[in-house]
Amino acid sequence: MMKWDRYLHILRYLHFTDKNEPDRTDEKSDRLWKIQDLFEILNATFSKFYNPSDNLAIDEVIVSFKGRVIFKQYIPKKRKCFGIKISNFVTRLDTRMI
Repeated sequence: MMKWDRYLHILRYLHFTDKNEPDRTDEKSDRLWKIQDLFEILNATFSKFYNPSDNLAIDEVIVSFKGRVIFKQYIPKKRKCFGIKISNFVTRLDTRMI
């Protein structure tokens, strides 16, 4: 677990910018365009070091959230109908949160 002061220090200096902003009126435009390069680097690095076994289980849970985020989901049949969906990938040896 990271200490709160360290988190604030990283957050203070972490900034992504690109002068070539895509057209925001396009419905198919990528909302994560600023961090797309970083995301691809992390995805390639993580896939090098983590190879799940054949026995893999996926557990999904909705964390109750009523704020304003674009990825909030509404599932009317659940007790917590508004929230953020979190997936948990479980293998025999370890657990990964996505």
